Amino acid sequence: MIGKAIASQTGATFFSISASSLTSKWIGQGEKMVRALFAVASYRQPAVIFIDEIDSLLTQRTSDENEASRRLKTEFLVQLDGAGSGADDKILVLGATNRPQELDEAARRRFMKRLYIPLPNAVARESLLRHLLKQNVHVLTDDDVQDIVEKTAGYSGSDLNGLCCEASMYPLREKCDQVKADGGDLKAIQVADFRPIGSKDLRVAMRQVRASVSQSDLAAYIEWDKTFGSFSNMADSQEASP
Repeated sequence: MIGKAIASQTGATFFSISASSLTSKWIGQGEKMVRALFAVASYRQPAVIFIDEIDSLLTQRTSDENEASRRLKTEFLVQLDGAGSGADDKILVLGATNRPQELDEAARRRFMKRLYIPLPNAVARESLLRHLLKQNVHVLTDDDVQDIVEKTAGYSGSDLNGLCCEASMYPLREKCDQVKADGGDLKAIQVADFRPIGSKDLRVAMRQVRASVSQSDLAAYIEWDKTFGSFSNMADSQEASP
């Protein structure tokens, strides 16, 4: 989302890259893909290259590492140094990972700014819940929303999305069970036939959709941010635990 926002605000070309986009079974093909990526980005500049799960590409190098993997990493590091682009080229490279401690130190050094994105605080969770629920008819009051916000401390944005999706399924299941009991046709069900989502649906859904980030994971992220993060003081002001 940060990468898309930057590309949108600056009018840049957005490249979304994963490990499968750059790796190949043919020797030397991966390095060519990396060079081609930066060449195309230079041609379409300003450009933003976003690499998801960058640890899968730039893990720490070892002595017993596969030769093809080492050459791919080396080529990527060379391109990050700007060898494949001009001094005036406007290319921004962003990487996201849940395993920052596994990044190679050379890759970590080339990413000048290292940002820890903490779990959403109460204000962010309320905003996310209201945004996700506005797509469906619901009867939640402000007090109900605040109660859910308090009970979802420690949830990530993805967890909240799953929670709302699970809660929205309960009216559908109830209607389907009712139609089956009456001997009706499920294909005749319309969206208007579903009851609104209530606070009870969200509370029941919380039994199924739990927080996916453990306290040990959070502690490891915070420790890494204190050691290598560019703005580690920002994380201290956020909610780090439920």
